[in-house]
Formats: sequence, structure tokens, C-alpha cells
Amino acid sequence: MSEKNVNRRQFLKTTAGVFSSFAATGLSSSKLFAKESYDTVRIGYLPITDATPLLVAHGNGYFSEEGLKVLPPVLIRSWSALSESFLSGKFNVTHLLFPIPVWMRYNIKAPVKVIAWDHINGSALTVSNDSGINSFADLGGKKIAVPHWYSMHNIILQAGIRKMGLTPVIQSQDIPLKPHEVNLFILPPPDMPLSLAGKKIDGYIVAEPFNAIGEVKINARILRFTGDIWKNHPCCVVVMNEDIIKRYPIFTQKVTNAIVRAQRWILENPLKTAHMLSREGNRYLPVQEDILKRVFTLYDPEIYSKNKSAAAIRHPEWQVKRIGFQPYPFPSATRYIINEMGQTRMEGDTRFLKTLDPDFAVTDLVNDSFVKKAILSAGGPSFFDNLSTANPWEREEVIEL
Repeated sequence: MSEKNVNRRQFLKTTAGVFSSFAATGLSSSKLFAKESYDTVRIGYLPITDATPLLVAHGNGYFSEEGLKVLPPVLIRSWSALSESFLSGKFNVTHLLFPIPVWMRYNIKAPVKVIAWDHINGSALTVSNDSGINSFADLGGKKIAVPHWYSMHNIILQAGIRKMGLTPVIQSQDIPLKPHEVNLFILPPPDMPLSLAGKKIDGYIVAEPFNAIGEVKINARILRFTGDIWKNHPCCVVVMNEDIIKRYPIFTQKVTNAIVRAQRWILENPLKTAHMLSREGNRYLPVQEDILKRVFTLYDPEIYSKNKSAAAIRHPEWQVKRIGFQPYPFPSATRYIINEMGQTRMEGDTRFLKTLDPDFAVTDLVNDSFVKKAILSAGGPSFFDNLSTANPWEREEVIEL
């Protein structure tokens, strides 16, 4: 068995063990969380641009200006470790891939609530320049890495694969693929560019800055930006313990205010944001400033649509950004995500999805009361991407491959 397959299996085993341990002990209430101090913000994050609002809110002192104490954000290397730390109460505010809190709340009955979107778009499907892959139709017989089974990346990728008449499979990489099969497996985001450069995988779909790193460091090519497939889609969301929200609404509102204020500042200061996050700035991310500038500013149809048969941007009329920021959790998107999760192949026990009512989850999983107030406090809907001043709390989901 190859070293890569051993690492993959070990990673999956570890992830499953972490999550199943909570379910097996029956910790389905606030006992799952450590005792909190409710004037102190404790943030955990992955080193990706999805965490930007949490980091900017810290870097600009917005939590402190709300009258809160805040500890330095703690960088965590994997989604499983970040999820475990949140569940155990080490962190009281974090960002998670939207499908993860769905799994937490409805599979292991953890008291988690989504209080806002952390960002929109911000991901891409990246392939080797010499791969011959010019569209989703060319993914047959290929190996594509995803960051987590419960990720927007996995959902969007598999929706595109199915639309092309291909079949997503999860199997050992030693087993030959049929021409219509696409083998999916978990790979930590920092390992993706190196694995692509070493020809160990054919592509990866992940959050920034790893697509920009692929472009700059290994001459990889972005096949499609995910925001060009699903217009202004959510990816990471801000989550908190439901019991904290109920018992300490003032604390929750102040936390939300700081994060929403940060999103407005990011939109108005993309270059300053890139510097703050970078090695040359506050060192929140172990990434060079020039790569982060690419993430926050480079989304040019003239550049990414030169080769019409392999255009990474096929819907310039949508006028989306490579990564955008608006915090309101649209109910229509929650419904779509849960419906798609039911059709998406994942490892582990997914039986809970068969009985999960998307309409129920819209109000049970998400609490939008704090973010509505925070948006108005930050100046109103007009200051954020994809929020209509006429009807800011509703939208129609636009998905087109």
C-alpha cells in the first residue's frame, strides 16, 4: 500500500474517531462544551482566507471596541481538529465549512448554531496546466482532492461531475478508474499544490489562498472559480454554541457586530486586508502578501477567459468577486445545501440526511437575528456584496455550470 493511501486512511480514521467519540458518549447538550467566560472571545481558525473576517475583527480591534476581551486567534491545521476544539469549548467563536455544523447538529446532536456567513465564493477547482482538463467533462478517470467530505467544495464538485454524466467514487487509489469515474479523496489544503506538482493528483478544489499558490508557485491553472458556478455561494459560516447564544445574547450581538464590521472594512480595503493577513503583516496566515493580493483583487475575465474552451470565468455578467463578503445567511442557500448534501457521496454515516427537512433546518440551524441588527449597525445592506437594499433578506439561488 502506498504511503499516500496510508496517510489518507489514517486521516479519515482520525476524523471519524474524533466525531464519533462525541456521539458515542451521548453528549448532546451544553455538557459538550467547557465552562465559558462570556466577556472573552476565543477564536480558532484554519490558515485560509475563509477566516478573514474573524482575523480582521481581531486585528482592527473591533472586538475590543465592543467592550469584549479577546485572546489572540489560534491557528489550527485541520477541520477535524478545529471542530473538536469548538465542540470541547476551547473556542467559543469559529468558522466552519457550512456542511460541518449541519453534521454536528443533526448527526451527533451538538448545540451549534450558525449566526452569520463568514464570506462568499473564495474557492476554485485547480488543475495542472498540462493536464488536458478543460471542463468538468474532462474529469472522467481523474483523481481530485477535496478538503473535507462535509464541504461546499465536495458538494459543488460532485454536482458538476453528475451534470456531466460522470460518477463520483471513493476508493483506493490503487484501483484503476473507469473512464466515467472520478475518484475523490480527502487531502489537507497545504498538501494540495505539492501533490499536484508531483503528479500524485490531477486536481484539487479548495479555498484560497491555495489556488493562488498553485498558480504562482507551480504554474497550475484554475479550471473554474466556484463563485462562477454558484453565484455568491456561502462556504464558511460563523458558529457559536446555542446555549451561549440563549444565555448571553449581548455577548453574541457584540461578537456579531465586530465580525460584520470587519466584512465591510475588508470590502473597502482589500490590499490592506492582504497585508494584514500576510507574513509581512500580522502573520495570521503563513502566506506571502503578493499571493494574498491576488486572492483579494485578481478576478479578471480578460485573464481567466482568454482560452474560451477552458475559461475559468464563464459568467462575467454575474459580476461576482474571487472572494466576497456579506454576512447574511440566506434561507434559500441553506435549503439548497441540505438538498445537495443528500445527493453527495461522503464517507461515514450519512443516514441522518435522509430524514432532515431543509425547511426545518433553515430556522433550527441558523439564527439570523443578530446578524440583521449588525448589518444595520454597520451602515446597512448596500455596503455588502449581494445584499439588495430593497429586499436584503431574500434571494434566488443561481447555479449554472
